[in-house]
Amino acid sequence: MKQACLSLWVFLALVRGPVSAEAGMTAKRTVLNNGMVLLTSEQRALPMVSIELLIEAGSRYEPANQAGLANLTSKLLIYGTKQRTAVQISDTLDFIGASLEAGCGQDTTSVSLTVLKKDLTTGLELLADVLTQSTFPQAEIDRQKQAIIASIRAAEEEPGIVAAKAFAAALFPDSPYGRPVEGNEASVKALQQKSLRDFFARNYRPNRSIIAVVGDVSEQEIAKALNGALRNWAKGEPSGQELVPAKIGESKVLRLNKDLTQANIILGHNGVARGNPDYYALQVMNYVLGGGGFSSRAMDSIRNERGLAYSVYSYFAAEKSHGVFEFIMQTKNETAVEAIRIATEEMRHVREQPVTEQELNDAKDYLIGSFPLRFDTNRKVAGFLSQVEYFKLGLDYPDRYADLIRKVTRDDVQRVAKQYLQPERLITVIVGNLKKIGEK
Repeated sequence: MKQACLSLWVFLALVRGPVSAEAGMTAKRTVLNNGMVLLTSEQRALPMVSIELLIEAGSRYEPANQAGLANLTSKLLIYGTKQRTAVQISDTLDFIGASLEAGCGQDTTSVSLTVLKKDLTTGLELLADVLTQSTFPQAEIDRQKQAIIASIRAAEEEPGIVAAKAFAAALFPDSPYGRPVEGNEASVKALQQKSLRDFFARNYRPNRSIIAVVGDVSEQEIAKALNGALRNWAKGEPSGQELVPAKIGESKVLRLNKDLTQANIILGHNGVARGNPDYYALQVMNYVLGGGGFSSRAMDSIRNERGLAYSVYSYFAAEKSHGVFEFIMQTKNETAVEAIRIATEEMRHVREQPVTEQELNDAKDYLIGSFPLRFDTNRKVAGFLSQVEYFKLGLDYPDRYADLIRKVTRDDVQRVAKQYLQPERLITVIVGNLKKIGEK
């Protein structure tokens, strides 16, 4: 078995309080017999174990004419296996006080299990059962379809979700990244049991999976337990290369009419993949522009100085093969055009004039200081570890993170702003009362 150590001293000690570098909290990396990567962080403060499983079985792997297939498959994992009905699975989880959940994204499906140490064997039996023996009963399929369709209909009344879906479709046309993970009402209705079983059999495989375990268990103990529980989980086809969007949408303005008192606005364009070496400079730059809350330039000019919007923020989201930049705000319909103008000016301003030394230091201090605060539970640490492995950030990533941020200079910030901010190529989505917004 391949094994390495990952220093996690930057984290809080979860339930134990702050951890210093001297505490030496580590995680270990192992490749199990079935090809699945295991990351373990031993935490003995409480007799509990949190498990986060990441499987390359997201919506990008479903056929374009079966939108929502991956999502429906993930939701039905815990609703019946060859050995257990949905009720039996639920009753067992209730009896041992455990939680077992599954969810789907564009690239991956996640399965989360939290269980008391004394019930770890039972928890792993349930986990193995749903990963290898799920049957997708027709009655459960019908119920989940109804729930998903109800959620899709409800989302049509949420202007922020409407704007986000329109923006993604415009940015990544004819791509899995441009369509909702949950699919649409028509596609969900058309999904068949055979398609779910085929998708499950093809994609839910250990050599497409990462499992992170955090809590009252050693690496040797959990590796042995998983090798036993998942001994019948056979390898399948590998996930293959990252899917790069074949086409990036051109600059345009999309106006969607809804009778609202406030317009919901998204401005944006494509960004960078997670492995881009400029990722950290972009995070610093974005903090100054719109990611720093009340400390950001956009918040100061749009909300504080002019009172045009209550919520203003921007971010660069990065995936394995691509990224997205979004500038999001809500403002009165009558001031939407003015708010968009100022937002665009702020993008140009950060491109043209270097940030101040104070802005640079404030951004670095926040990004470094807030890093360990993201991990206040075992489950969050497990999720983080799975992401470190998935994005191939390196086992020493937590040790390197602060230096990666500290090395960013004012010149770096201006350079990446010029290179990656594209105010002349924005896709603009406005959801609001178009009569009040006007024709500009």
